[in-house]
Amino acid sequence: MAHLLRISRYIDETNKKMGDFAGWLILAMAIVTFIVVILRYFFNLGWVWIQDSVSYMHGASFMLAAAYTLLNNEHVRVDILYQPLSEAKKAKVNIIGTSLLLFPFCFLIWFYGFEYVANSWAVFEGSKETGGLGGVYIVKSLVIIFPTLLFLQGVSEIIKAVEIIKKSGDLQTQTTKQVGPDV
Repeated sequence: MAHLLRISRYIDETNKKMGDFAGWLILAMAIVTFIVVILRYFFNLGWVWIQDSVSYMHGASFMLAAAYTLLNNEHVRVDILYQPLSEAKKAKVNIIGTSLLLFPFCFLIWFYGFEYVANSWAVFEGSKETGGLGGVYIVKSLVIIFPTLLFLQGVSEIIKAVEIIKKSGDLQTQTTKQVGPDV
């Protein structure tokens, strides 16, 4: 279990760095948006590439921050049912939810997104607008990176949940119930 917890910490650290990077992207996006507004309304200037950069940063921030949000337990859930549960029961709910909902979602996004990204890379897709930023294929790669990071964070959450259940003694209790009482 110690080896799995090390893997979990590594995944958590990676997604924390991605979340921190996404936070800086959001700040950069706000600054660039402010600059676009100033240039447009005070100087009557505008460039497609600078507006494209805002769109790129916007998409990247959401795609990279999703796993970070899961890491920090900030994703959406029905707290009215979840909150009163014990830590061990919450861990069991997390394992079931991650296995039955998150993993299939990640697989579907990855499976259907792969061809979408591959086609973009095949033609080195650029902006459809004249004067727009190139590298759309790089941004579209986030469609594959997003579910990969989210899946890995799900694995980390399951490892941590199993550790919580193990520490609570629920695994031993269940084993004893299945085998029968000690004689």
